[in-house]
Amino acid sequence: MTEPIVQVGILTGKEIRFRLNGSWKEAVTGNISQAEQVVSWVNNRILFDGNFYGELMFIPGNDASSFTLHQVTIGVDFHWERQEDQTFRGALRLLGTENGIVVINRIQIEDYLTSVISSEMSATASKEFLKAHAVISRSWLLAQLDKTHRLASGNEQYTPCYSGDQELIRWYDREDHTLFDVCADDHCQRYQGITRTTRPLVKEVIRETAGEIMVYGDRICDTRFSKCCGGVTEEFETCWEPVHHPYLVALQDGVDNEFPDLTQEKEAIRWIHSSPDAFCNTRDKTILSQVLNKYDQETTDFFRWTKQYSQQELAELICRKSELDFGQILELIPVKRGPSGRIEKLTIVGTTFTYTIGKELEIRRILSESHLYSSAFVVEKREIKKGIPQQFILTGAGWGHGVGLCQIGAAVMGSRGYNYREILTHYFRNATIKGNYGNTP
Repeated sequence: MTEPIVQVGILTGKEIRFRLNGSWKEAVTGNISQAEQVVSWVNNRILFDGNFYGELMFIPGNDASSFTLHQVTIGVDFHWERQEDQTFRGALRLLGTENGIVVINRIQIEDYLTSVISSEMSATASKEFLKAHAVISRSWLLAQLDKTHRLASGNEQYTPCYSGDQELIRWYDREDHTLFDVCADDHCQRYQGITRTTRPLVKEVIRETAGEIMVYGDRICDTRFSKCCGGVTEEFETCWEPVHHPYLVALQDGVDNEFPDLTQEKEAIRWIHSSPDAFCNTRDKTILSQVLNKYDQETTDFFRWTKQYSQQELAELICRKSELDFGQILELIPVKRGPSGRIEKLTIVGTTFTYTIGKELEIRRILSESHLYSSAFVVEKREIKKGIPQQFILTGAGWGHGVGLCQIGAAVMGSRGYNYREILTHYFRNATIKGNYGNTP
């Protein structure tokens, strides 16, 4: 099978500054463009070199050519959000839209994956862990492209939210993207071009697993992953659309698959306040450095964590993030939990308003300036005066949605001698690994 091409959305802006390194040609004008460039957004079009365009495509003259985008925001809306210059291989596509100039990188999938593995993982990651991640990153991407084609055909319907007077249930997925296949940030998969140093081992891993994907039946697996499951992985439908994937099931992140019924509040409270044995329950800095890049290492507590709010802080935060005035906050009530203990629906009770929100990322977004580490948390109220709690303490488990592969758990498995196929079959039960992008040679 011909190696697929992927279109990656890097950023959207009113003015884009970039540098062309090496030999380049602009496809629309036919002009050779080199060195520092700037394009501006004017009336939904692109102003470049004194002329207006709806689209521009800069094509590299050879494999050594690259382009550098200035001030790319990474970690959008997360606690470590920042800007940096990033350099990429492949073609540079610019689109004039009503929201600004959309910057897209067109690149072959194996080159894309080389960057993803270098961006998601640190330079010390073990080979077996990297191979496992290469397979799931490739599978996830191709599954998304396949889903895009199915939705475009009109044979499937997709609605990312439903709401009423008493609740808003919303999830966030890559179907938000319509002008490109995937974005370059944590919303999809981290992709930072050749900005991160690519070790020879990463290239070796991509070469050895080239074309390998995970399948269930005749369909490519939607192989999700997160930083730390907190001891039990979550089901797909808890976090996204209500579709069950038999390979994305809840399982204990260890050699024993026994765990309590965390959909029950008493069990969830007991579990989250404990420190159960799990692959991802580690503080080994050598192992953690395999998964956590420099800015990720700013987060130290993730298997179990706490977050405290005063009444004033929480009420102001919820009002601002939800754009709803609850008055003073009386209760945060878990209405529905998934099997990992992650809250799918949360009712916020205020002195003037009561409302239910979901799913897990919407809950994390509204209860934090960036995102809570996860929605697997329990709530403790303190200093209750005239029926009004003055302090709320959230104690939680895990970092991320918890669906599919647990990156820290997988790194621990790699350090204990598990090979990449064993890591994959642990996290994706009932799935099969196939080569050649799932096609028969």
